Amino acid sequence: MTLLYKKIQRVNPLKKDEPRKWYPVVKSLGTLGEKEVAKRISEETTLNPKEAEMALAQLEKVLISGLLDGYTVKIGDWGTFQVTVNATGADTEKEATASKITKVNIRFTAGQSLREAAQKATFRSAADFVGTNGNANGGTENIGGETGEG
Repeated sequence: MTLLYKKIQRVNPLKKDEPRKWYPVVKSLGTLGEKEVAKRISEETTLNPKEAEMALAQLEKVLISGLLDGYTVKIGDWGTFQVTVNATGADTEKEATASKITKVNIRFTAGQSLREAAQKATFRSAADFVGTNGNANGGTENIGGETGEG
């Protein structure tokens, strides 16, 4: 499976006076909703799509419950979820109370299997995919920049 990328120009935030540089960024093809994920799960298991949807809904409930109970939640080799916060600093320990918390975040840290899978990604220019630049070879590139046949 190949990821599409597009090219964008960005300013280096640490060197705003320097010229913009071009960077490849992954282009999303859209979002897979819960029903589509459940359908795909059902195609690979003995669950029917409705059972897979219910399992995903339960996973969400258990994940939220675990996080709000103060746990870091590890889902197999996928990775871990944990709650982090942004807060305003206080001059004294006594003043460092919950009222200083300005934002609650959910952090996901990918596990080994997801990280390894991501490193195996191949890439194809989105412009080539839609045929806007006339490249007829349909080649792909891996992370190291070597080209391959697609």
